[in-house]
Amino acid sequence: MSAEYDRYLIEHKNNVRKGYEWMRNNLPNLVNGLGDWNTNFAHDESKSQRDEYKAYDAYFYGGNRSYQVVQAYNRAWLLHLHRNPHHWQHWVLINDDPEEGEVLLDMPMEYIIEMICDWWSFSWKTGNLYEIFNWYEEHKNYIKLSNRTRNIVENILENIHYKLDTVSTKAVQ
Repeated sequence: MSAEYDRYLIEHKNNVRKGYEWMRNNLPNLVNGLGDWNTNFAHDESKSQRDEYKAYDAYFYGGNRSYQVVQAYNRAWLLHLHRNPHHWQHWVLINDDPEEGEVLLDMPMEYIIEMICDWWSFSWKTGNLYEIFNWYEEHKNYIKLSNRTRNIVENILENIHYKLDTVSTKAVQ
């Protein structure tokens, strides 16, 4: 077990929570009915399970990216995606029949909010709360979302951006 990875996990979860609490305080209409963080979210708890923890720790903090380490990490990442519906990849159904192809399922609102807070956590880490918008622009063509989910995500991001601008303008005055 790595103290470095443990610190990362704590910091990441705290930053995801900061994003959620910011939304609760500044855009309560977006999170109405979702309740408080402790009651409804167990963000990335599966990363503490041995089959994820060990592989993540070795990959990011072990100083060795051997074939075995990379394969273990890839399996752990796949497990993580299947265990955590706040990841968009969780909602991509890849059918056996090529005629059916991929189906992009609608994400429930609580997972959309958690996904955005997960993305935003890295902005909280750097202290630049606008960083998420550039990140999304760079990744949006790769991220597979249903039309409904994409519209909701982009609407939420617009609301966050507008509110950040409003809060920043008030702080300057």
